Amino acid sequence: TKGLLQTLKLSSITYLMNSRRCRGCPQGWTRIRRRCFLYVPRAMNWAAAERNCLSMGGNLASVHTSTEYHLIQRLTAHNGYGVTWVGGTDAPGEGIWLWSDGSRFNYQNWCGGEPNNYLKQDCLQINFSSKCWDDQHCHVNLPSICARKISRRRG
Repeated sequence: TKGLLQTLKLSSITYLMNSRRCRGCPQGWTRIRRRCFLYVPRAMNWAAAERNCLSMGGNLASVHTSTEYHLIQRLTAHNGYGVTWVGGTDAPGEGIWLWSDGSRFNYQNWCGGEPNNYLKQDCLQINFSSKCWDDQHCHVNLPSICARKISRRRG
């Protein structure tokens, strides 16, 4: 019986390791809860950054809790927590903020006095000023953070 239990434990561990490998994030991406995130250091405008994320099976990142925001911020740490694009925009209707992935805009961390739409700013940058959110001109070139759902395929 002892040998059988050890074999079952080994099988369970092997199954769990294989499951994680097949159901995890692509190489280079970081898992945060049920999504995978990737910091893209190459500076581009918001629309180009969104297209880049789409080409990798995701969107510019949406943010839904303060914990998630702080974990996402860590991805920008090696760039000195510099300003970075995420998927928020109010381009379709001023003052009505949406996420490019279609999820609900249910968490906000705007800097004081933001969003102010200064000279028609319609895209969301993080890590502004005291590491909060700011609306920015969409044509500005910044690094970005992509997000995608965890792969559901079986190994």
